[in-house]
Amino acid sequence: MSFSKTLRQEADGLWEASFHHPFVKQLGDGTLNLQCFRYYVLQDAYYLGHFARVQALGAAKAIDLPTTARMAHHAQNTYQAELSLHERFAKQLGITEEEKASMMPAPTAYAYTSHMYRAAYEGHLGDIVAAILPCYWLYYEIGERLKDCRPDEPIYQEWIAAYGSEWFRQLVEEQISRLDAIAEVVTEADRQRMKQHFLISSHYEYLFWEMAYTLESWPMTGKEKEQYATL
Repeated sequence: MSFSKTLRQEADGLWEASFHHPFVKQLGDGTLNLQCFRYYVLQDAYYLGHFARVQALGAAKAIDLPTTARMAHHAQNTYQAELSLHERFAKQLGITEEEKASMMPAPTAYAYTSHMYRAAYEGHLGDIVAAILPCYWLYYEIGERLKDCRPDEPIYQEWIAAYGSEWFRQLVEEQISRLDAIAEVVTEADRQRMKQHFLISSHYEYLFWEMAYTLESWPMTGKEKEQYATL
């Protein structure tokens, strides 16, 4: 069994939890509260900005020029395709530039991006691909599962179409192949570390849906901070 298939098998319970999370299920049937999706768009734009930077770090850590070019291409795609999709969503949802500029990342969004940076700075290209792959791969599988859904909300239809597309499938398969090729030439200790990155990211993917569905915030804001400041 390939390294990627082994990881996918080990992460199956986590991914099934994502497939059945209320955010995903309700997005598919059109009943998801738009406020939750609006919050998701804000947080995901933050996440994707850092995701693209981690992809660029992968380009810098690649040991051959063709891989550098491809990882840089993936970073460019994140900016041009996914972030442009979010720009359209932002306009439709009435998200202003001021709101985006002042938006504070939720705990889960901040922790997830921090995890990817740690994998990138402490490891090699294999660590980076292992940490970012669940985002690619899980979204593609969700897109495949929801592709026959016809929610009344046009934004949800567009989201499903983007991640169930042939263009996105090719990007996913490229990164899966890259991970397997790297796994064949690194040490067992490297593979174990890569597996941990992959599984941690799979946990965060589930938590990202939960974050958006519950409108997650930091523990103390506003009156709570004022209360403790007086003690």
